[in-house]
Amino acid sequence: MERQGNIRIASENMMPIIKKWLYSDKDIFLREIVANASDAITKYQKLVDLGEAQKEDAYRIVVRTDKEAGTLTVEDNGIGMTEEEVENYITQIAFSGAADFVEKYEKAGGEGIIGHFGLGFYSAYMVSDDIEIFTKSYLPGSKGVHWESDGNSTYSIGDCDKETRGTKVVMHIAEGEKDFLNEGTIRRLLAKYCSFMPYEIYLNPRESGAEEDKKDDKKEEKPVNTTSPLYLKQPKECTEEEYKTFYRETFSDFNEPLFWIHLNMEYPFRLKGILYFPKVRKQVELERGQVKLYCNQVFIADNIKEVIPEFLMLLNGVIDCPDIPLNVSRSFLQNDAQVRKIAKHITKKVADKLNEFYREDKKKYEDCWKDLSTFVKFGCIKDDGFYDKAKGIVIFKNLAGEYRPIESYFGEKLSEEELKSGKEPAAVYYVSDEKKQAQYIKMFRDAGLDAIICDTFIDSHFISYLEYKNSGQVRFLRIDADVAGALKEENDAEDKELETIFSECLSEKKIKIKTERLKDAEVPAIVNASEFMRRMSEMNTFYQMGDSAQDLTLIVNLSNPAVCGLKEADEETKKTAVRQIYYLAMLAFQPLTPDELADFTAGQTRLLEKYLKA
Repeated sequence: MERQGNIRIASENMMPIIKKWLYSDKDIFLREIVANASDAITKYQKLVDLGEAQKEDAYRIVVRTDKEAGTLTVEDNGIGMTEEEVENYITQIAFSGAADFVEKYEKAGGEGIIGHFGLGFYSAYMVSDDIEIFTKSYLPGSKGVHWESDGNSTYSIGDCDKETRGTKVVMHIAEGEKDFLNEGTIRRLLAKYCSFMPYEIYLNPRESGAEEDKKDDKKEEKPVNTTSPLYLKQPKECTEEEYKTFYRETFSDFNEPLFWIHLNMEYPFRLKGILYFPKVRKQVELERGQVKLYCNQVFIADNIKEVIPEFLMLLNGVIDCPDIPLNVSRSFLQNDAQVRKIAKHITKKVADKLNEFYREDKKKYEDCWKDLSTFVKFGCIKDDGFYDKAKGIVIFKNLAGEYRPIESYFGEKLSEEELKSGKEPAAVYYVSDEKKQAQYIKMFRDAGLDAIICDTFIDSHFISYLEYKNSGQVRFLRIDADVAGALKEENDAEDKELETIFSECLSEKKIKIKTERLKDAEVPAIVNASEFMRRMSEMNTFYQMGDSAQDLTLIVNLSNPAVCGLKEADEETKKTAVRQIYYLAMLAFQPLTPDELADFTAGQTRLLEKYLKA
């Protein structure tokens, strides 16, 4: 005979709030109910291990959808419950500060939380009008128990004729939530939340002895989950093909990963997982990866930055950390010292693995660097701890196509006094576009000088970061920034008369004029762009603050024969030649405007006519 009772909660307003705001995503209720079923089996398994119970059948969780009845059912063959246990575990919502909880989240306007109040079972009321529980304890002589409530603070409880050990939760799905009766929807949610749960989960399996069994008794049903995911194995037990297969199946990415890091530790906290380094598809943007966080094989969420450092989210991976509660608030994660230690340790392990990779197979590391570099550089910028551990394996290619650690270019650290006196740190020249800066590269090579290639979008930010972290040791100059300083002869000179001629002929151009004697006599002039002003311009453009004026200088080469003969030319030829020298220098620096290109073409024609007549 059934009797009535009240669900004992701290406030009569609690159930509506639980139903509406317990979780940010309604579909997480399925994770909670299936996780409870998994816990029930784990408890029974522990009793079996202790010799206090016997394993009589294979452990399994069965999920059924029934559109006709309007029900979604989750059933396990775990420990089960007695009537007293149902009263204790189901009819009491036990947590402190209930009034504060109500006040806080009622004012929140419906913003969801990941709860940490032990309310997992009641999450099912977010999608259900009524819930029934049919359960039977493993204890000898136990009776089946039936519990039912429509979620309005009352319930009924009594006996039922359940014959087998375990618990069945029957959710009567609400009118507006009928999508949760679709097998496809439930299969997708099981794949999302329960794909690695430790016990086999079956969705709508055939009933034993059903007609279809008789027709096709050889057909074997497969669980929807993998009970022993690869990350639980010891790294030495895993093959390369297993790692690749796990990657494809978990992330639906059929591009093979570059390599992976298998995390397996028991101290100072328990943590297992695999982080994959995917190939970079685009150099122009950071592509967010997907790092799935689990607790005892139960999915918590993707890309929780409180646990997984932001730069690691460029990777794909799974991390299972039993020391993090399954249901936790974001504020709890942000303020928990253990969580911060876990995040720091994950960063350390990744840096250690990269250093090991660099030491053991430098050639392969260099081959992978194009895909690795964005991740490593972003990690250095975002995490000083990672930079401290990874700075020795940050490499750049030089003009000869050889890779060298960036630290090998740094000079001795200058003192404050030396910096104040005007002494400058070691200069590292870099190329941002090998095609556009081809003339400058040729001049550098001819002069026996070197530069590094910085042609990814993150490099401009990274070199600024390196200058900040290594203040007084290094400064970076684009190959067109202080090229005169790098390429001029030791017995350099200046010619004020020529500077005046160029200034007068280019009076409308916003460019400074300077004369130098360069090592390469073939080049009449080159353009220098102030490194500081150019970076400011690029930053303003990046943040859509408008483009700053560039600080440009035309370096006129006194070693060039054409420049040397300018003083003897007539005024018309002088003006035409100066402008042609300017345009040739600008062409090596950046594209000409349409008007400049027209002026350049006209000047070329005039010089040809004069040359042919001569």
